[in-house]
Amino acid sequence: MKLDQARRYALSLPETVEQPHFDYASFRVGGKIFATAPPSGEYLHVFVGEEQRERALALEPGATEKLFWGKRAIGLRIALKDAKPALVEGLLSQAWREKAPKRLQVRD
Repeated sequence: MKLDQARRYALSLPETVEQPHFDYASFRVGGKIFATAPPSGEYLHVFVGEEQRERALALEPGATEKLFWGKRAIGLRIALKDAKPALVEGLLSQAWREKAPKRLQVRD
């Protein structure tokens, strides 16, 4: 997958905007960052919870690794060249859901 594809998907999620975050691109909903992209465009950082993180690490160990802030795991670093689009889109959707305001959450 390419960063442009991930960007298009992220921006298709309701009320998502792209803004700079230091040297990175960030994807935000309700002012909260749910993913960032380093300047190289090789990786995508997705802020998902432990359950989703561990599932992705088990299913796609060649494309994912834990993303740390200090000593705390805060999400996943995805190697886009090795990642299947369905994986990236699923993780972006999950990260979006974790940060989106309740009024945007789809109710069943």
